[in-house]
Amino acid sequence: MSALDDRLAELGLAIPPLAKPVAAYIPAVVSGNLVYTSGQLPFVDGALPATGKVGAEVDAADAAGYARTCVLNGLAAAHTAIGSLDRITRVVKVVGFVASDPSFTGQPAVINGASELLGQLFGEAGAHARSAVGVAVLPLDSPVEVEFVFEFA
Repeated sequence: MSALDDRLAELGLAIPPLAKPVAAYIPAVVSGNLVYTSGQLPFVDGALPATGKVGAEVDAADAAGYARTCVLNGLAAAHTAIGSLDRITRVVKVVGFVASDPSFTGQPAVINGASELLGQLFGEAGAHARSAVGVAVLPLDSPVEVEFVFEFA
């Protein structure tokens, strides 16, 4: 068991199996000492827990939870690419997309779900640059999608 697995277990979490891509892409690509994940949807056991727009069909607090799930799926993609999550030395960048009702402006709070979990998992190495963007629609009508850039040794 890795140190990150121990931390996840303390939080009552686990890395899920790698989510199957929903289109023509691969889950993660390594370039130098960085691993770039594709956008991660909040799949749980192969299904989205909710669909729709945040601020309309989906509550913002629930969407923040889905952003946390995206972290777990992103770590599954990184694990597949680099073999061990203990190799991650820093979270470099997080880009979060929130399918938003036109009046919804709380995208940063939604993506905080991902950012805060990364901080809990990696401590100071989890501090990262970030974008939180509202969009009209996401694949499969997902409320959130998050992509990651991790540095590893």
